[in-house]
Amino acid sequence: MPRLNRISGQIEGIKKMINDGRYCPDILTQLHAARAAIRNLEVQILDSHISHCVTDAFESKDQAEQKQKIEEIRLILKRFN
Repeated sequence: MPRLNRISGQIEGIKKMINDGRYCPDILTQLHAARAAIRNLEVQILDSHISHCVTDAFESKDQAEQKQKIEEIRLILKRFN
């Protein structure tokens, strides 16, 4: 949760910058940083999913569950692009 709290803080800071009429390039820089933080969180969550859920499916030898996890990963990767 610390990472998510940091992102939330970044968003609140951006809102304040906009309300205070701060210089647009400064706001854009902060928006870029917030997007990067969100992307990093996405990668962390995907990594956790692969490390736990997908690995568990393959260790279980349940082919239906394995196929489901592979399809989940495909759909996630399509959404990222």
